[in-house]
Amino acid sequence: MVRDPYEINLGQAFEDDIDEQLSKKKAKAREKRIRENKVRREKNFDFDTEAVIQMTNKNKQKIEEARRKEIMQEERKRKKKSKIIKRIIKLVLLVGIIIGTVVFAMVSPIFNIKNIQVMNHEHVNSDTIISLSELKMEENIFRFNSSIVAKKIKENAYIKNVKIHRKLPSTIQIEVEERKHSYSVDFLGKYAYIDNQGYILEIAEDSKQMPILQGIETPEEQVVEGERLNKEDLEKLEDIIKIMNATKEYDLDSKVTSIDISKKNEYSLYLEQEKKKVYLGDNTNLSNKMLYVNAIIEEEKEKTGEIFANGDLNNKFRVYFRESLNV
Repeated sequence: MVRDPYEINLGQAFEDDIDEQLSKKKAKAREKRIRENKVRREKNFDFDTEAVIQMTNKNKQKIEEARRKEIMQEERKRKKKSKIIKRIIKLVLLVGIIIGTVVFAMVSPIFNIKNIQVMNHEHVNSDTIISLSELKMEENIFRFNSSIVAKKIKENAYIKNVKIHRKLPSTIQIEVEERKHSYSVDFLGKYAYIDNQGYILEIAEDSKQMPILQGIETPEEQVVEGERLNKEDLEKLEDIIKIMNATKEYDLDSKVTSIDISKKNEYSLYLEQEKKKVYLGDNTNLSNKMLYVNAIIEEEKEKTGEIFANGDLNNKFRVYFRESLNV
């Protein structure tokens, strides 16, 4: 069978047209891929470029921040150095002013002593205290050590504490705290005055109507003004203070003439005005003991004798009076 040439040409043309269309599609697809690749490369390039730019900016910021910190540190150092210099200058000026003031105060006659006042003294007179201080009129008010002056004044046994006050421009005030004598002690035919702390204040001819402590253990050579009784006597003195405080409750303290302390816990009182000796024993139940003693004194007026209160009141002991037959 013979085919028509026109039909053949038409079929060939159709195939060629399909091939051409396929070629065009392939070409378009290739161009599309090329464009996409180009766009992708451009995007990748833009991304890398942006990342590089950002990193560069960060590095630049770090560099700038580091520079700012460095500048700030340098500024702080400069200010600190400036402050130190100013402080040194102020210190030098202050030291200069102080030195100048001190020199002026030490040499100026304005600050010479012209008045010495003694305060709070009763037993020791002011002339004695001023003499002990060794302060001199017209002496510069700053040219002595207060501690040394106070120590010199305290050489007097009656002086317990001393305070020195400078009242500019030319007055010295000596403020003293004195010890007070409370008891006397028989001593070689005389009397040694002592205070409640056992300090020996003075050796005198009379007892000044203070209670006389009899039977102390302190050796005679240690009975010196300014010294204290020995340990044994100080312990007994603590008991005596308690006893005398108990007598005050019944106004008997002024009637106590002497106190025998020769034996601890066997204390006795003598009341010369009442002509009675009171045996107290130890320092227990003192208030109750004094209650009974006071009652007996009132009951046995004008009688000479002994009151025994040296038993245990908590164990049925009763205070009693025994009249002396040898009057």
